[in-house]
Amino acid sequence: MMKFSIMDTDGEARRGRLTFGRGSVDTPAFMPVGTLGSVRTVAPGEVRDSGAQIILGNTFHLMLRPGTDVIQAHGTLHDFMGWDGPILTDSGGFQVWSLADKRHISEKGVRFKSPIDGSSVFLGPEESIAVQRSLGSEVVMCFDECTTYPASVAQARESMELSMRWASRCRDAPLAPDQALFGIAQGGMYEDLRLESLEALETVGFEGYALGGLSVGEPKADMLRILKSVAPRMPSQKPRYLMGVGKPEDLLAGVGAGIDMFDCVLPTRNARNGWLYTRTGIVRLKNTTYRDDTRPIEAGCSCPACERFSRAYLRHLYVTRELLGARLCTLHNLTFFEELMADIRESISCGRLMAFTREFMANYAGERRDMA
Repeated sequence: MMKFSIMDTDGEARRGRLTFGRGSVDTPAFMPVGTLGSVRTVAPGEVRDSGAQIILGNTFHLMLRPGTDVIQAHGTLHDFMGWDGPILTDSGGFQVWSLADKRHISEKGVRFKSPIDGSSVFLGPEESIAVQRSLGSEVVMCFDECTTYPASVAQARESMELSMRWASRCRDAPLAPDQALFGIAQGGMYEDLRLESLEALETVGFEGYALGGLSVGEPKADMLRILKSVAPRMPSQKPRYLMGVGKPEDLLAGVGAGIDMFDCVLPTRNARNGWLYTRTGIVRLKNTTYRDDTRPIEAGCSCPACERFSRAYLRHLYVTRELLGARLCTLHNLTFFEELMADIRESISCGRLMAFTREFMANYAGERRDMA
């Protein structure tokens, strides 16, 4: 069973450790996303070498293809994909929400058309938990409805209350003995609904708590407002997870509000699109300024791309669509994110997270311009 311990604090920020049968995870932690049973373009050992200690698997997609029967023939998702560390599986709620006009939501669950073959598929709380149980993940997420943005108070309440009823059903569904179940607080952009949702989840009782339904199109100011008002109210002795949020500046804001776990597709998706993260901002390989740039992506970076190759070479791979380019860029972005999290953890232990955040943001240009 999962154990969580807090070793250091700095304001609301916490440095801790999650312990599972397959290993430990230092928090705050960033989880690379392995949608289809792989972190795209890179091998499990390379993900581990980047510093990642836990990855995320996608219940919705793995349920549809290859199917849980194929995965169970190998043992668990770990055995199927060759990853020997802990795995968190999402519930499928976000993916169902993204289908929009291809789904019908009822009290029982959601019926939708498969994006693979158009067949009718049903997914409810019990079905989601059963799939995640068969995958063998260490952390299982409750099945919820991601509240659409924008939503009125009445719409957000109706959606949140449905998610809370589903959370109770998820809690009642059987899990493997070593699996931990996390509840997900919803409520849109309304603090009172978020806190009401959190109170309902605490009444049921979960091994961890998450904030869902953020970074779904709302203004950044609204996301930060909800984060800063709700995160510190989440149970203090349980891990706190901010779902699907992952820009460097958002990781810092989340940690500062007391969040322990993050996931996002940005480092891997942006890598395949030639966007490389550095401590000063984004290197966009499509730009001609990098055509004859013999420097590494970032001096001092320990990733394979920076140790051996230049920006000019990576740009050449990108514009010619050579597969090695996506692979090297992914390794760089994963390493960047994991090293950032390691620095954040160290700054918490030293009691200087606020100073570290100021220093990082003073140098980091984000997506505003390309790095010379």
